[in-house]
Amino acid sequence: MADSTASAEASAAQASSDSAVEARSLNAWFGAHHVLKDLDMAAKARAVTAIIGPSGCGKSTLIRCFNRMHEEVRGAKLTGMVLFKGEDIYAPGTDPVDVRRRIGMVFQRPTPFPTMSVIGNTVAGLRLGSRIGKSDMLARGEEALRRAGLWDEVKDRLNNPGGGLSGGQQQRLCIARALAVQPEVLLMDEPASALDPASTLRIEELIDKLKAEYTVIIVTHNMQQATRVADVTVFMLDGEVVEAGPTGAIFHSPADKRTADYVAGRFG
Repeated sequence: MADSTASAEASAAQASSDSAVEARSLNAWFGAHHVLKDLDMAAKARAVTAIIGPSGCGKSTLIRCFNRMHEEVRGAKLTGMVLFKGEDIYAPGTDPVDVRRRIGMVFQRPTPFPTMSVIGNTVAGLRLGSRIGKSDMLARGEEALRRAGLWDEVKDRLNNPGGGLSGGQQQRLCIARALAVQPEVLLMDEPASALDPASTLRIEELIDKLKAEYTVIIVTHNMQQATRVADVTVFMLDGEVVEAGPTGAIFHSPADKRTADYVAGRFG
């Protein structure tokens, strides 16, 4: 018994050491609606993890729990743990603003400040509590725009309103804004669902590049997108993780019939 307990503890420690973000026995509610149900999952560092599942299964709620945005909704409640680099982000005394700086979020629809300039949008997060000088701030903004693959398209109109960019450019501007504060994890909630195919391709190419430096967790309804961008895929159903594993295995040889039915389009 002692040997099996030690082995289990060693396996748990190894899982945590390989993971950037990990949910343990996570439950989340909106009022009386129980959305996440004793959920466990882990996202590997410097890899892309895709979360798939039918509408209403809790995908977006899960990633909002990963950077403490869930608690911003009136009536929301959470129990369990979310570990970031082995430490619980919900532990007493943890600053949620610091959590959100280190674990950034990109939403489904582009959310630039429409009348703020392109460069102003990019460095908006740096102005909150940051004490860096203007020249360093602009340098960080340029670096973020380069990493988001947008610099060459906007370098001659940095002072133009961000709302004047195309939809795909606006989404990459939002990614640049998230990158400017130098996060370690980037959460992306259906980042290409409102975009045309060409813009979607640019976002997918960007995600593939970003994983060299960041942990990326993406929620997507697009099965083909998950197969193209994700190293690991997590299938959720009714607030629970049904199956998680290498993307190829999830789509071509799933262990659970519910996963097989979903990826084959038999429901959802």
